[in-house]
Amino acid sequence: MNKKHFLAVDLGATSGRTILGTVADGKIEMKELTRFPNQILQIHNHFYWNIYSLYENIKGGLFAAKKEGVKISSIGIDTWGVDFALIGKDGSLMGAPYAYRDPHTFGKPEEFFNIIPREKVYDLTGIQVMNFNSLYQLFALAQAEASPLEAATEILFIPDALSYLLTGNKVVEYTIASTSQILNPRTKQFEANLMRAAGVKPSLLGEIVMPGHVIGQLTDDLAEETELGKVPVVAVAGHDTASAIAAIPAENEKFAYLSSGTWSLMGIEVKDPIINKESYDMNFTNEGGIEGTTRFLKNITGMWLLEQCLKEWKKEGITYAYEKLVEMSGTVTPFQFFIDPDHPSFANPASMVKAITEFCTSRGQKAPSTHAEFVRCIFESLAMKYNFVLGKLKDLAPFEIEKLHVIGGGSKNPLLNQWTANAIGLPVIAGPSEATAIGNIMIQAKAEGIVDSLQSMRAMIRQSISIDEYTPENNTEWVTAYEKFLSITK
Repeated sequence: MNKKHFLAVDLGATSGRTILGTVADGKIEMKELTRFPNQILQIHNHFYWNIYSLYENIKGGLFAAKKEGVKISSIGIDTWGVDFALIGKDGSLMGAPYAYRDPHTFGKPEEFFNIIPREKVYDLTGIQVMNFNSLYQLFALAQAEASPLEAATEILFIPDALSYLLTGNKVVEYTIASTSQILNPRTKQFEANLMRAAGVKPSLLGEIVMPGHVIGQLTDDLAEETELGKVPVVAVAGHDTASAIAAIPAENEKFAYLSSGTWSLMGIEVKDPIINKESYDMNFTNEGGIEGTTRFLKNITGMWLLEQCLKEWKKEGITYAYEKLVEMSGTVTPFQFFIDPDHPSFANPASMVKAITEFCTSRGQKAPSTHAEFVRCIFESLAMKYNFVLGKLKDLAPFEIEKLHVIGGGSKNPLLNQWTANAIGLPVIAGPSEATAIGNIMIQAKAEGIVDSLQSMRAMIRQSISIDEYTPENNTEWVTAYEKFLSITK
């Protein structure tokens, strides 16, 4: 097979990067070209994304790709969800896009439910209610009579807006649109009634395209300036989690996944959305995947708990390498302390150490006293919470779940992966850690005709990466400890 080279632009809420992906002989290789910050701008008590800075940094990635001396077959962009840019009738951006952290959406879901009940909104969209969802952002802008919204003729979600800056062509990609709480996952179309209820014209949202759609080519000026020529830009799975899930090296559909990092996303991949009373009560969400699949998942607090503790200990002059954390945890008696990682007190406390201590003591437990005990408490509690959520997924899944695939940064945490296997009683398959970039690149490869299906994408990924498998151990002890976890966290 001739070598094919693809450029992935992977943007997170705090940083971005460009990655060169090379596909040849049934395998994929990656090379990071550039890395850059993505900072929220605070102006007059509002928070915005500096979309022009992102554009300039993407251009920097194009120049870096040119220096590699290879022909770039296509470019694809993935980002975080929900946020969008407003486009005027002359094609200009109507100001900087609002960031999801802007406080103008606080309380807006509850106000919106006075117009359309919460249960009806969930039934139409299958999306968990969060105040920063696109629906409530638009509702807030409409109520404020925001000039950019009043002047807008189109809405483009962030990856689509950046692709528009590169090509001059406008599309609305399915997976990123599915995060908005405006898309109906059954029809895969926008719900005009939700837009009208928010005080926004339904015509602002255009026709949806699926991952793999070729948006266009680099504009003439970019093609000349970067010397890359008229490279196609492909609508990959624009939502970064959708690209990551596409990179799971699964052999069949009978798996659950855990995208593990600061925050964790646990779910299953299904053909049809799951929208019922149980999914509503558990606040599960239905987001779009490639080939029309649905990512049925739940958000779980992840390594945020440990990261915040490490920050506090660093202020005390103490830092730990990961290997040391593992060694420390092994010296502690197991199952002494349990917390619910998703308890509101852990959302953004002034002191995570104090919040954990208070949670434990308020429930009749002894509190951790050493750093090693805090680490063990966090890891064991996460493993137990994963088991709890997986149990709900087993009840709702249309198939038997046989294993858990862990992707993202957490796939490199062997201790937590082993404890997760122990807690859930199923094998844990860890890797790839660079799932988002791999998924982005493989969707471009599919658009190029190198692979023809999600299954063949995953087969190539299995050939290209190393994965680790963890089998359950000490099952009886973990089952008993899980009952203790449930009784404490209720």
